[in-house]
Amino acid sequence: MFEDIPLWADVRAVVRHELEDGPGCHDYAHTQRVIRGAVLIAEKEKPADFQAVLFGALLHDIARPEELASGGTLCHAALGAGKAERILRAAGCADESFIRHVSDIVRTHRYRGGEAPATPEARIVFDADKLDSLGAFGVARAFYFAGRIGARIHNTEEAALGSESYSREDSAYREYLVKLRYLPDRMLTETGRLLARERAQFMERFFDELNREAQV
Repeated sequence: MFEDIPLWADVRAVVRHELEDGPGCHDYAHTQRVIRGAVLIAEKEKPADFQAVLFGALLHDIARPEELASGGTLCHAALGAGKAERILRAAGCADESFIRHVSDIVRTHRYRGGEAPATPEARIVFDADKLDSLGAFGVARAFYFAGRIGARIHNTEEAALGSESYSREDSAYREYLVKLRYLPDRMLTETGRLLARERAQFMERFFDELNREAQV
């Protein structure tokens, strides 16, 4: 896919090498899903620079390994913006305006970032990244993360909401209650909001069923 786009194959090879062996929540497969989500949104939103969307989605998590190695003290979005610029230049991109645009997309894609996406292309990648936290993959990723930190497989709403991040009670259900169920309202494109609502409804049904079974 997109093999006819200049630089795509070279940049993708770098990203795959950097992320393929990463943790399941933010590995190369996640990047592939974000690209697909970005394309889905862009087809409806019609951004001016579709290639910036593609490269922004491809490079959005390029500095995840550095953030993980730092124990979270480094911001992968801020660090990734500069790293994306270097990768694009090394691949032969001479369009500095395009490089800066992609860099801005990477820098502003993070949920907890301090700078909001300012362009249609950046808003599309922001939404595509958040979509992967919802729906069936959202459920899978939430349980994967909870397992990595040794959290309970499930707990009550009271226990979940009364707990801290990275604690024994930081379950997948807690992630849904404190963050994921609110994501549809925080999407920045109309298409992103519609897709997010559909996926959030699936998560609501899933956790309702989980709670029902827990009480049997």
